[in-house]
Amino acid sequence: EVQKSRHWMNKEFLVEGSGKNEREVACFIKAPATALENLKCKIVNDTSSLVVDDSEELVSNVISIEYSDYEKIIPFPINIAIPFTSCFRGNYWEIMVKVTDVNFESKYLTPISLEGYQGNHKETFAEVKIYQLGVFSVLSCLKKETFTVPKVGLSQKLGVDSRISFYYHPETFSSPAPMQLKVQPIEPSLVSMLKARHDMYHSVVSTSALVYVQHPSAQPFNSSVTITLPCPPNPEKKRQGDETEHARAINATVKRVAMAYHPRAVSASVRKNGKNLSDMLKLLGHRNKEEGWKVFDDVIIQNVQNGLVSFELNEHLESFVVIRLSLLLENSYLLLFAQALEEAVCSTMADVILYRKRENPYKTVVLLSVSKELTRELQNLHEEGYFGPPEPTQQFSLREGEQIHFRFRGNIFASENGKDFGKVYRLIFHSQRKPRLELLIKEVDEFGNHSSPHYKGTTVFYKITREMITKEWEQPLPCGEYQHQSPLCKLALTLPKHEKLTNRPRSTKGISSDSSEALWDNLLYWLAEELAEDNTSLLALRLPVRQSVLQLVRLKCPDNLTHQTYELLCCWKKTLPRSADKQQLLSRYLRKSGRNDLSEELRFKWQNKVF
Repeated sequence: EVQKSRHWMNKEFLVEGSGKNEREVACFIKAPATALENLKCKIVNDTSSLVVDDSEELVSNVISIEYSDYEKIIPFPINIAIPFTSCFRGNYWEIMVKVTDVNFESKYLTPISLEGYQGNHKETFAEVKIYQLGVFSVLSCLKKETFTVPKVGLSQKLGVDSRISFYYHPETFSSPAPMQLKVQPIEPSLVSMLKARHDMYHSVVSTSALVYVQHPSAQPFNSSVTITLPCPPNPEKKRQGDETEHARAINATVKRVAMAYHPRAVSASVRKNGKNLSDMLKLLGHRNKEEGWKVFDDVIIQNVQNGLVSFELNEHLESFVVIRLSLLLENSYLLLFAQALEEAVCSTMADVILYRKRENPYKTVVLLSVSKELTRELQNLHEEGYFGPPEPTQQFSLREGEQIHFRFRGNIFASENGKDFGKVYRLIFHSQRKPRLELLIKEVDEFGNHSSPHYKGTTVFYKITREMITKEWEQPLPCGEYQHQSPLCKLALTLPKHEKLTNRPRSTKGISSDSSEALWDNLLYWLAEELAEDNTSLLALRLPVRQSVLQLVRLKCPDNLTHQTYELLCCWKKTLPRSADKQQLLSRYLRKSGRNDLSEELRFKWQNKVF
């Protein structure tokens, strides 16, 4: 709908959604009516890998806006509001709108509004004023803090964390110097994970946040800058302190008693017990990315109080971090740790889930899930009727915008539309989105896997980094050329086999076959109702059928024992030759199952044709 707002108009742009016959809101654009008529909007989520960088998380669709009439001039600025969904990430993060042009040059726009309503839609919208068209995306980014250091100096506490402060002495710079900072918090669990993976990092106790600094004027420092920031203390230290106080009381008593006998030995023992191996603090940083990380051994870092540390810096560093150590660690290992830490904060542990519909094992869903949300994701799939096997893959790390390509091998292949089978499929990872693909799977060769009760296949997954992705707005479909790449992981897949019927020539069929089949259908359904009434399990019937048949009937009728039993009896009957005495065979299986009553009743009904 188009709603008038003074002499401007607010237009809702609807596009085709992911489901059938669904349309979703791409955005709202507020502009003069003449401009709105020539604006075209579409969702281009296939290009999402090209619009995100490290320390950014996509929280909306990727939207392309174009102007169809090149002869007319758009009366910029105009307003655009894009719906998004984001989880709260604390003070360190903020919502920004990124606009990218055809040459992949990007600008960041601060929303003028984060309203929950646009027209009749109740959603969260990021509204910005734009001066150019292009590709738009809503991102959750590290919050940028900007301030200017005057000649008289400055004491600046950061808004994202007031414990982090910078003190610039007077005349630090010869002229006012603008500064831009971002703070990347480091979770203790991340440090623990790196220590668990590599024993050489065992002496790392904790780290400060990673601080990124831009110094556009590049003025040299005339005097040092005092930086204070939190670096959590060793949790063992307080416990050791309590133990030390207790030991001092004991040592004092021992010293008084034993001084007369072994004064030198006691003196040495007290010195040994009182030895205090305090934590070591190291500053790591880099002046620029090309130079890489460096350990600044000449910088003295002091413990202030309550886990705060302070140090003097007399040169500009683009990024830095303080590391607390329990034991001395070689600088080469410290540099490796800093590199691993920087990579880890830009990565997320994820799993691939491949589940099938319980009532239709040919309907499959494949999705990427953040590992810490895996349990909730599996529960949601169960509520939708999707279950394993196979179980989810082992977790692996992915950066924002990296892709997972996968294909089916063996005797199973897949299709999105039920027609085009055998393609390579793609999922693009975004930690705050739900990358998901619904597929239909089937066997390649119905006579394959003849020695197995199942059709067998394997799903092979490959990781595609952002650097490997072609920088083109028209993203090509995955081609499947992965000969020089090792798979990220694999999942084994099976499908139950169909029970095949032999189509005999019409001349061989009995004259009364149709009426006989109808009688048997009625008889088997009566028997299924009787068995289900007593809650008799399928296995208790002892029918000579394959395990795959049992699996199939359970999948077809998961919540109805009568239907399960009826399907099983029908499958058993289809395997028998026409000359077989079905009633006599079925009565025998009923007696073996302990149901003599039903065996006799079945014989009576069949002989007297009473149904």
